[in-house]
This record gives sequence, structure tokens and C-alpha cells, in this order.
Amino acid sequence: MAFVSVTRLRLRHWRFLPVFFWHTIPSFRQARQAKGNLSADVLNDRQWAFWTRSVWVDESAMRAYMTSGAHMKAMPYLMEWCDEAATTHWVQAEATPPDWQEAHRRLGAEGRRSKVRHPSPAQTAFEIPAPRQ
Repeated sequence: MAFVSVTRLRLRHWRFLPVFFWHTIPSFRQARQAKGNLSADVLNDRQWAFWTRSVWVDESAMRAYMTSGAHMKAMPYLMEWCDEAATTHWVQAEATPPDWQEAHRRLGAEGRRSKVRHPSPAQTAFEIPAPRQ
């Protein structure tokens, strides 16, 4: 069994891109090196939206990553930088990451909004566009 985590973040303005990348690169490196991580990917979508897809041996491994290091340092900023944010998790039999269409389907059907200070109309309505590939 494998634990899958999917997130989608959309920056509310391009001016946040440099500082977002300043935090994203170490967070991504941390995920790839984290104990219990089986895979980690980032998809640069359109209009300053970014998807993450990671697979873990279990939920506790993902939570240990999420609450430590570079990722923990970046999380407080996302409420201000983003106007859309959502996440979902599930357990699946295989350790292979789901394709982006499945990630989108699950995020829309089973996901939840993350708190942002300046929600877009899409965030309020929980409308998540399919990722471009």
C-alpha cells in the first residue's frame, strides 16, 4: 500500500514567483530525500498554478516531511501568496504515482480547500481546472 498526496496552488500575482521558487526548490529537494518518500513530482501549470504529486510509504512519512524543514518554513507564506489552494490524499495498492488526470479527478471529488487570505472566485466555488500537460 502507498499513500498519495496531491496539491494544487495558484499564485495570486506573478510578483510572488521569485520567492515562491526560492522556497519550492528546497522543499522539493527535501521531499525527494525524505524518509519514506517513493516519488515526488511538480507540474508547472498555466496562470501561475503548480501541482505536486507525491507517493509515500504511509501517511506518517508524508506528515513528517510536511511538518519539518524547508516545507514547514514555506507553508505560512502560502496563505498570502495564493488565491487558490487545495489538497487531497488517498491510499492505493501500487507505489506508482497516479497520472495527472487521476490527480485532478481525485482533487475535485475528494479534495479540500486550503485556507488562503485572498480567495479567487474559483477557490470559493472549489472549481479546479484540469492541469495542462
